[in-house]
Amino acid sequence: MGATSRSSKLTVPVERAIEHCRIVVDGTRLPGEYHLSSALQEVREYPNGYVWLALREPDDHQMAIVAEKFGIHELIVEDAVTAHQRPKVERYDDQLFAVVRAVRFTDDEQVSDTRDVIATGEIQMIIGADFIITIRHDAVMPLLFDEIDASPELYAHGPAALAWRISDHLVENYRRITALLSREIDEIEEEVFTPGSSFNIDRIYLFKREILEMRHATDPLVEALTGIIKENKDLVPKQVRSYFRDVLDNEMIVRDHIAGFDERLTSLLDASVAKVTLQQNRDMRTISAFVGMAAVPTLIAGIYGMNFTNMPELNSEYGYFIVLGVNLAIMVILFLWFRRNQWL
Repeated sequence: MGATSRSSKLTVPVERAIEHCRIVVDGTRLPGEYHLSSALQEVREYPNGYVWLALREPDDHQMAIVAEKFGIHELIVEDAVTAHQRPKVERYDDQLFAVVRAVRFTDDEQVSDTRDVIATGEIQMIIGADFIITIRHDAVMPLLFDEIDASPELYAHGPAALAWRISDHLVENYRRITALLSREIDEIEEEVFTPGSSFNIDRIYLFKREILEMRHATDPLVEALTGIIKENKDLVPKQVRSYFRDVLDNEMIVRDHIAGFDERLTSLLDASVAKVTLQQNRDMRTISAFVGMAAVPTLIAGIYGMNFTNMPELNSEYGYFIVLGVNLAIMVILFLWFRRNQWL
């Protein structure tokens, strides 16, 4: 008896990963959606047009189909299905592959259980002569079609202009998040340095970790944008390169702000540890003062608790009251001395 076994892998149609496939001609978006297999043929009928194909987390099979239709380099295909990449720009022949991280900010009071203030995703862009393919992983793609309809002169510069607008949107979001983080860190700073205030040092550690996450997501973008501007002049029009310079300036501002937040949080962490240590020292001095005040009456009580036969004070008529008075006087003297030295 013989049997044949075949291993089959479930494949998901590429259409499941496509969010839209549209054509832009001379800065104007043509109405309707286009099929993946015919989009390039349609756009090549126009002298100045390109395809914008938007994908959401495609798998290997889906990306292979897209690569075949658009002639995408195989190394780009491998990177496109891999999430959690650092921001970068790589060139393969006449195609650019760019990765820009998307950052989301949630108030820490709303995520006290998950401890996830900063969440990151990524948007990948494959830029060719007559197409741009955007791939998002755990990120929200900005809706730009209204801007395309309103600014035909901008988007007439080709797919690179669309890549610029997406990058600009993400970097602008960085700036918005840094403004929110600045307010949060100002609040922490006020809590730490307000006399007598109580603060949660874990919150400082939380923001320290999240700022580090944001630095990893945004800092490498400076090098990537510089590469677009200086090393790919034949693929990126001059006007679009000037737009990318503006994005680079904003990104450098964001990088400086984030580095400043990191330094401030480090200082706040040191200050809070010092403040906690100082408070503990004060508490220990207070406890030591009370122990010192109780030590003398305890010593005297211990002496008279030995119950030796030859203890003349035991027969004194006023001995009990004298001992109590001496104890009270010593405790008052010690209390005043500790208070004068700010132990109490």
